[in-house]
Amino acid sequence: MTRIHVTVGEAVLSATLDDTPAGRDFAALLPLELTLSDYHGIEKVADLPRKLDTTDAPARYAAKAGDITLYAPWGNLAIFYKPFQAAVGLVRLGAFDGDFESLLRHGSFKVSLARAD
Repeated sequence: MTRIHVTVGEAVLSATLDDTPAGRDFAALLPLELTLSDYHGIEKVADLPRKLDTTDAPARYAAKAGDITLYAPWGNLAIFYKPFQAAVGLVRLGAFDGDFESLLRHGSFKVSLARAD
C-alpha cells in the first residue's frame, strides 16, 4: 500500500492506495496536478494522463464515500463523496484515511497528488 497526500488549497488530505496493479500504476503517475470537477452530485472527476493497468481488477465495484477510483471505460479518476451502486468498469485505487471535506467545493478546482514521504 502506498500513502499519498492530496493537497486542496491549504488542506493536505491523507489517503492510501491499494496494493493492486491499478493502485501501483496510479502511484507511478505521481506527482500529479489535476483539475477536479463535480459529476452527478456524488463524485469529483479528472482526466488522467494515460490509461492505468487494470489487470485482475473486478469487473464492477460499488463505491463508498472516500473511495479513490478509476472509471476504466473513460480512463478518468473518480473520487466519491457519496456511495454509488456497483458499476461495470469502476476500479478502486484506494481511499482517504480520514476527512476529505476539503474536496466538497463547488465548480472546478486544482488538486495536487503526491506520495507521502
